[in-house]
Amino acid sequence: MPTVIGSFEKSRWSPDSGASRARVLSTRSVPPRESLDFWHDAVLATLVGMDIATDGPTYDAALRTDHLGNLRITTLECDPGRVHRSPRFIARGDGRDVFVALQSGGRAQVEQDGRTTELRAGDIGFFETVRPFRTTFPERFQLKIFAVPRNLLGRSEADLRQLTARAVRPSGGLPALLAPLLERLADTSEAYATPVGERLAEGVLDLMAATAAGRLREDTAVLPGADRVLLLRIKTFIRWHLSDSGLTPRAVAQAHGISVRYLHRLFESEDTTVCQWIRELRLHECRRELVARAPGSVSLGQVARRWGFTSPARFSRAFHSSFGLSPTDWLDRERTSRGTGEVPC
Repeated sequence: MPTVIGSFEKSRWSPDSGASRARVLSTRSVPPRESLDFWHDAVLATLVGMDIATDGPTYDAALRTDHLGNLRITTLECDPGRVHRSPRFIARGDGRDVFVALQSGGRAQVEQDGRTTELRAGDIGFFETVRPFRTTFPERFQLKIFAVPRNLLGRSEADLRQLTARAVRPSGGLPALLAPLLERLADTSEAYATPVGERLAEGVLDLMAATAAGRLREDTAVLPGADRVLLLRIKTFIRWHLSDSGLTPRAVAQAHGISVRYLHRLFESEDTTVCQWIRELRLHECRRELVARAPGSVSLGQVARRWGFTSPARFSRAFHSSFGLSPTDWLDRERTSRGTGEVPC
């Protein structure tokens, strides 16, 4: 019997323990000769597709996965082995999330974006799922993976390339706060009622975003300051509610427990206003949808209302003000330049 690093053997990890949200999968539920095939399927269904190699004919592994707000949390406990997230898996399109992983037990040797690092117990690592990576686990290990929608980290593609395959040691600062929080949250995710869990998830996302900013050596007077973290949360909130025509500065401020004046001050640091930022996002989504749709399949009014404009006339005025053309003239020009006009922006 392999050494158990964590608590998968405890009854609360079992499907029979009355858990309502978490899902538990274990290779011990199938014949040993089928264990590796079973594990490939379990990882594909729960995380992303990857090749998994071991030195023996059988594989002992288990995972527990749960959701908390916008986080999908998966704890894995596995025998030694090697995994490869190759281009053939990425082509399937299952790389929407960034993985923020806590090495809870054992070690991991990680390769991505031309770098290598070793994660030791307590370390945090960022994994980009739209690019290949390799990880070797030389001993039995436990890994706690937080799948984060990439837009919620507030990082550009170039930033994310700088975060991968770099061990974040919990020796001080934000990592020293984040690592034990991730450990505890993964172990107790089912203990929180939905509203509490969502608030906890928001707080963890803020810490992740702030930790990422710190790793990129951004100005610590600004990031991870309270104002910057709050602004990241507000921008995420706006993206989620972009289709709501009642998304006004007052509504945004009330949702975050701040004054409208304070909200405007936060956006001043971005050289824009709340209304301008919302309008630009809506126009971007409208343009993307109009170009992607087949000609005649949707009206301008339908698209405008879907993205929060109260009327086609208001949409047309905003569009002309930003781009110097009416939506119809712009669309005709785009379709002419693209041929069929059915290629997305």
